[in-house]
Order: sequence, then structure tokens, then C-alpha cells
Amino acid sequence: MKKYTWLTLWALFLTTLLFTTSCDSDDVAPMPTVEYKKLAEGNAAGSDIKVELYSTEDLATGYNQLYVALFDAAGKRIEQGSVSLKPQMDMGMMKHAAPVENPVSEQTKNGYFPGAVVFTMPSGEMGSWTLGIQVQANGQTGTFTTPVTIKEPATSRLKSFVSKTDGAKYFVVYLQPQKPKVGVNDIEIAVYKANSMMDYPAVTNLSLVLEPEMPTMGHGSPNNVNPTHAGGGHYKGKANFTMTGLWYLHLTINDATGEAGKLHFEVNF
Repeated sequence: MKKYTWLTLWALFLTTLLFTTSCDSDDVAPMPTVEYKKLAEGNAAGSDIKVELYSTEDLATGYNQLYVALFDAAGKRIEQGSVSLKPQMDMGMMKHAAPVENPVSEQTKNGYFPGAVVFTMPSGEMGSWTLGIQVQANGQTGTFTTPVTIKEPATSRLKSFVSKTDGAKYFVVYLQPQKPKVGVNDIEIAVYKANSMMDYPAVTNLSLVLEPEMPTMGHGSPNNVNPTHAGGGHYKGKANFTMTGLWYLHLTINDATGEAGKLHFEVNF
């Protein structure tokens, strides 16, 4: 009887252990991983701060998310500081900047200061890009400048137009969806105005009308939602793709005085 009792208790223990382990595995979701690609590294001139620049993919015309890591002279990661991105295109006879989104917080996120640059043209015969990264941390200020190569993507994700209402040049960049699907998709674009060759602020007061079209089939789609301003010049809405294939996302852009311009982005899946 004693032998039977011990065997029973041991079986119950193993069953409970197995069940608990199984439940724990199901309850804990795997941590998402982001693969950062190091683009450049070097010391910020005028300081002993080391700067490392990362992205998740090759840089291209359009919207590029960038991640900056800072380290002190001892190699310890700096978690608090200020980072400003300063892109510049050198075309020989002239130079110009590009729209930027500097890190909004002086505290790192997962060890990085996240920002973005909208490169407005590719590198090549017309000119070359550099990216300056100005940092303030540990009571020091310095700037690290590195050349960057900007490619032209197979499908354009950046459009520009001259406004019919104020004569200014505007840049419109496509952000989402990156992986379109049949059905309703979240869409996101951002709009910037060229105030000068060195100043490209986000535009926050526009009214956008969205019309998806499938040109090869000659039809549109229902249940779309016009993009509205969500912050920082970003506009979010909904686009309904009723089938796979080539779609045009037509956008009519209006300001307070009327229609400023029209353009479209291609989405093919």
C-alpha cells in the first residue's frame, strides 16, 4: 500500500509540473526582436561622446526611421541626452536639407534615441548626402557627421507638388501600409512644406480626400476613411483593398483656401 501511495503522489507531481510548465509557456508571449543595421559610428567632434547610427533597412528616398546610440569615454551607454538630426544634400552649386523628426524624448527607448529623416532625392550624379548628428549629454555638446547613401526604391514613396493656393512646394511621404492585405488597411502619410532650402516643417492643417482605384479593373472600393491629422504632420485613415493587384491611392490635398494639389501612390500586392 505504501509503495502504491508514493507512486501515485509521484505521478500527480509530474502531471502538475507538466501542466504548469505548459500553461506558463502559453501565457508568455515571445519578445519581439528588431534587427538594427549599423550605418556609421564615430566620435562627436568637441566631445568624448561616441555616436552610433542604426536603421532597420537601407536608406531610400522617403521616410527613414533612424536610431542613435550614445556612449561615454568608458564605453558605457548614455541613456539620457538630446539628439538632433541634420541631413544635407551637397549639389555642388547649392546645398539643401530635408524634413526631419528629431527624437521627442531625452530618454532612450530600448537604448536608442529614435528619429526619422525624409530624404528628398537619391544619391548620385546630382549630389551626395551627409547626416550630421548633434548630441548633448553629460554636460558636453558635439556633432558627428557621416556620409550616407540614399537609394531610389522600386516603388516611389515620396511625392511633391507646388501648391495652387500659396505657391509653396510640399513633400508627401507614404508610411503605411507596408504589408497591404485584402480588406481594410490602416494608411498613414506625412506632409512637409519647403519654407526654404534648409527649413521643412511638418504641415498640420490640411484636409485630405482619399480615393483608392484599381486601374486595371476600372473600379474603386467602399468603406474608406479620409486621412486626418494625428500629430507631427502625420495623417491617418483607412483604405479598403477589395482584391489583390495594383491599386492607386489618389489623394486630394486641401488647405483653408481650397484645393492645393493632387497626387497618388501605387500599392501592388
